[in-house]
Amino acid sequence: MKIQRIDAHHHLWKYSREAYPWISDSMPALQRDFLPPDLSEVLTEAGIDGAVAVQASHTVQETEWLLDLARACDAMLGVVGWLPLAEENARDSLAKLAAKRKLVGIRHVVQDEPDDRYLLREDFNRGVGHLKDFNLVYDILIFERHLPHAITFVDRHPNQVFVLDHIAKPRIKDGLLSPWRENLLDLARRDNVYCKLSGMVTEADWENWTDAGLRPYFEAALQAFGPSRLMFGSDWPVALLATSYTRWAETVRRAIGALTADEQNQILGGTAKKAYRL
Repeated sequence: MKIQRIDAHHHLWKYSREAYPWISDSMPALQRDFLPPDLSEVLTEAGIDGAVAVQASHTVQETEWLLDLARACDAMLGVVGWLPLAEENARDSLAKLAAKRKLVGIRHVVQDEPDDRYLLREDFNRGVGHLKDFNLVYDILIFERHLPHAITFVDRHPNQVFVLDHIAKPRIKDGLLSPWRENLLDLARRDNVYCKLSGMVTEADWENWTDAGLRPYFEAALQAFGPSRLMFGSDWPVALLATSYTRWAETVRRAIGALTADEQNQILGGTAKKAYRL
């Protein structure tokens, strides 16, 4: 039986400076539209069967647009969207959005919040508390310095499924492993948390990263979560700042090449299917 290969993390957008202010002039490769035909092309080149689209803007409009695209694109297996979880009417907003096919999760770009303790806000936690009622995952997007708060956050929601994006963005360019590795191991003790092998090259030296430089971070993530809670993600097209889609897919395949076929299949598709109920 053919194993479905799944990219658990990609983005699409119709580019404008106003909608995506985080795409700076130092990122010209990203200053254009990325749409389903572009996605289908890179998936085919890399031998990937389907993918999960993830929000890149804090607007419900973008989430609804992604869901509309997913409805018409078989390769888009699910959407991790955004809505204002900290607002009083978050549950009602969730109910409306969750009625749409292919919504699998919600994400907030916590890494960009000026308050490092944003994950511990009571209003935000109240909103996150509603997600399990709609069988929605919460994607955690943070820098490594936020990991201690993420542990406290996850402990407030023992029945909620979480997915940690980009292995919590360790300081790969600086070659630092601590305290990221220790905090990652601690977080991974919560079996309701999954993790994406994604977003690593953009935390490294964009021009000069190597397999050897990434290896300690792959190994730490494998030690922490094991294949059954790790999933491949491209972070395309953001990853174009440092790599092509196919090169990243091949890098991950090499990094997990010593695992058994079943363990590799989990990382390359099975874990995403389970975590997001695809």
